[in-house]
Amino acid sequence: METFLLFFLVGALAQSVDGSLGMAYGVISSSVLLALGVPPAMASASVHGAEVFTTGASAGSHIWHKNVEWRILAPLAIAGVIGGCLGAYVLTGIDGDVIKPFIVVYLTLIGLYILWRAGHDLKPRRIKPPWIVAPLGVTGGFFDAIGGGGWGPTVSSTMVAAGQEPRRAIGTVNAAEFFVTVAISATFVWALVTGHWEDAGALTDHATAVAGLIAGGLLAAPFAGLIVKKIPQRALTYAVGVLLLLLAAFQGLQLAGVV
Repeated sequence: METFLLFFLVGALAQSVDGSLGMAYGVISSSVLLALGVPPAMASASVHGAEVFTTGASAGSHIWHKNVEWRILAPLAIAGVIGGCLGAYVLTGIDGDVIKPFIVVYLTLIGLYILWRAGHDLKPRRIKPPWIVAPLGVTGGFFDAIGGGGWGPTVSSTMVAAGQEPRRAIGTVNAAEFFVTVAISATFVWALVTGHWEDAGALTDHATAVAGLIAGGLLAAPFAGLIVKKIPQRALTYAVGVLLLLLAAFQGLQLAGVV
């Protein structure tokens, strides 16, 4: 019961941040699991299993509050599915920490640029043509599977940095994340069934933690669309930039063995 309550709180906190700013559910949840000694592939699989439920609820909230840019949703989701499946397959065979230093550097640079944009109060601009987000979707999906939470930090931040209105960037990325998460989870299951992932049997040891993440995330997810809709655009841009730098710093400390 203590494990369930701990991860219930983690799931609720992580989903509140993720649904409002478009990132951090995977990073926060994975970090807690990794800190408890769960191997990277198992942590990523556990988090994505929970996210199948929480991203669905969050996506519904953003759609209800009209935060989704429909013209770029399909190319972003399709590309994200491709990248996510590739990343999940790779992660079950290698150590995901190899690519993390590059992600940390990228998040730091994008975070600084977003803060610069917020400080100069630049006007949002539409991303066009819609298919131009496809490479971003592939990259975000791959990083998400590898790092257990790279979709939001990579995709939401890049879209905001490119000038997309923060509210619609976050809503669209959250909606696309549902499809990416389902695909990544299915790939982990496929890797287990085919024997590619030999150490997956211990996943049942973390069922209570996953249940807690799901319950906490589902509690917070319905409020995501409303929160994003109410926060002023400039404040939302600043919040995304600051959170990105905090995530980059935290992951950097993890790599250095400090935390």
